[in-house]
Amino acid sequence: MSTPTIAAAVSPPAAEASAPAAVVPHRRGLPYRVISWAVPLLLLVTWELLARAGVIAPDVLPAPSSVGETAWRLTQTGELPTHLWESLKRAAIGLAIGGSIGLVLGTLTGFSRLAEAIVDRNIQIVRAIPFLAILPLVMVWFGVGESGRYFLVALGTLFPIYLNTVLGIRQVDPKLLEMGRVIGLPKLRLVRTVILPGALPSVLLGVRLALTNAWLALVIAETVGAPAGIGFMATNAREFLQTDVIVLVIVLYALIGLSTDLIARALERRLLAWHPNYTGGTK
Repeated sequence: MSTPTIAAAVSPPAAEASAPAAVVPHRRGLPYRVISWAVPLLLLVTWELLARAGVIAPDVLPAPSSVGETAWRLTQTGELPTHLWESLKRAAIGLAIGGSIGLVLGTLTGFSRLAEAIVDRNIQIVRAIPFLAILPLVMVWFGVGESGRYFLVALGTLFPIYLNTVLGIRQVDPKLLEMGRVIGLPKLRLVRTVILPGALPSVLLGVRLALTNAWLALVIAETVGAPAGIGFMATNAREFLQTDVIVLVIVLYALIGLSTDLIARALERRLLAWHPNYTGGTK
């Protein structure tokens, strides 16, 4: 059989070849990002309407507009920026101290069984102690000064970074390690180019959890003898039954938590651009 005959047998008829392909309608996916922002806004509008209608009493839960007016008034007087700066400073210093210690101890424990035997059990024991239980002892040690607040925030941020660093190092793909050894990578270079990048997603998850813990610890630290800070604002407002200020503090904590989480996500996208599961990676 000649070649043209084979080509004619396997090729579609001219009419079929020239027929236009069926147009498959493009189905748009749900706008999940829009929904994620629309739901909180809907709840906010519902809250405002119920408060204006008198369903929710102002002394129980003031309207969002009333909370916004309080925020504007305190901003004009300079009170809110001062307290907010104090809280941000304490959270940043405590996070830097606790995060650094957690990263170092987690790295040592992840690489060394001896370090795990010395460090890990003690970390787990301290981690199991509630913050409120250790607070009286912290006050005895540090008094009501700033050192005690830094200590509490550092303690709260140490554990998630430590645990996720150990987990990230221990969960590096053994095939990657074996490949590195086969091609003759020195041990130090193997750690730098394979193990640490492989552990980075877990470490960054620990940073996100530590940011949340920093504010949880700060709430407790600032409600005891603090001369300034948004926790101090809440305590002071409770004494004078200023519900709008208390709600404002809660909203501030929520906005700060959301902002720090967005920053942590942006950091993940930048540092993990090579990873296929993160934005910027190639699949």
